[in-house]
Amino acid sequence: MGTDTSDKPEFKRSPSGFVDRITADGSEGWPVEPGRYRLVVSRACPWANRAMIARRLLGLEPTLSLAVADPIQDERSWRFTLDPDGRDPVLGIRYLAEAYHARDPEYTGGISVPAIVDVPSGKLVTNDYLRIPAELATEWRSLHRAGAPDLYPEPLRDEIEEISEEIFRDVNNGVYVCGFARTQRTYERAFTALFDRLDALSDRLARRRYLVGDSITVADIALFVTLVRFDAVYHGHFKCNRNKLTEMPVLWAYARDLFQTPGIGDTVDFDHIKRHYYVVHHEINPSGIVPLGPDLSGWLAPHGREELGGRPFGDGTPPGPPPEEERLPAQF
Repeated sequence: MGTDTSDKPEFKRSPSGFVDRITADGSEGWPVEPGRYRLVVSRACPWANRAMIARRLLGLEPTLSLAVADPIQDERSWRFTLDPDGRDPVLGIRYLAEAYHARDPEYTGGISVPAIVDVPSGKLVTNDYLRIPAELATEWRSLHRAGAPDLYPEPLRDEIEEISEEIFRDVNNGVYVCGFARTQRTYERAFTALFDRLDALSDRLARRRYLVGDSITVADIALFVTLVRFDAVYHGHFKCNRNKLTEMPVLWAYARDLFQTPGIGDTVDFDHIKRHYYVVHHEINPSGIVPLGPDLSGWLAPHGREELGGRPFGDGTPPGPPPEEERLPAQF
């Protein structure tokens, strides 16, 4: 393998710039209130997909509205060109950057999703992509639907955090380090760590249906959002090509199990995913050509994971269908 040791800058994910907490008691200045906040996402983004899945499973659609950005960014980043007149109908803005600058007029950092915006003031509250799902599961409990699952059960939190950190470092972020590597050494280290971790997760999931406990938690959501994008973009576009997901039997069955679970697969838009990665990343794909593959029909094939036991929603129940305005067209 190569030994390139040049000092070209490598990919490093920026920390969240705004980490205010929306709490049940409002002790940090942002109280949980129905209708007050708007969750801004891109369906292409895995970090935003985490928040979307948690919102769906917990039944927060009536109380936390959703804004969907165009998967194709321009020089001002995420924009609302999917909406009439190119403006978000609730916030009245053309770019998510406007909510960032309403919060801090001097802000010059990146504009990222997911972002939760305070509707009355138009100000960004938080873009803490790692913590939003757990916050929705805990602080927003009073607004959960009847039968909502416990995605962050207190007795399992230490284990959830430990495995989620491993997934973040080696898998969620690892695919990006591979894709944006500037040296052979950096790429090979990230590639090895990625597939070593996927192998370890496969061994774990060969014996159990879910990562922690016997029902879906935020740890499963964290792993799923990378797996569901793996063959469509990470395998080829980011050179994560030791195996396709479809060539890793345990993880492929696990991912199909989650995809077919109400509230999870219905948040996934493969068209947005592919167009974002292949069109926006000019340095990796300068032609901007979006591949026609892979064949996605296998996502609906039987997975057989029920034999391992477990209950997707624990003591809860499945969510109902998504609101009409959030339903996706048939993708296969």
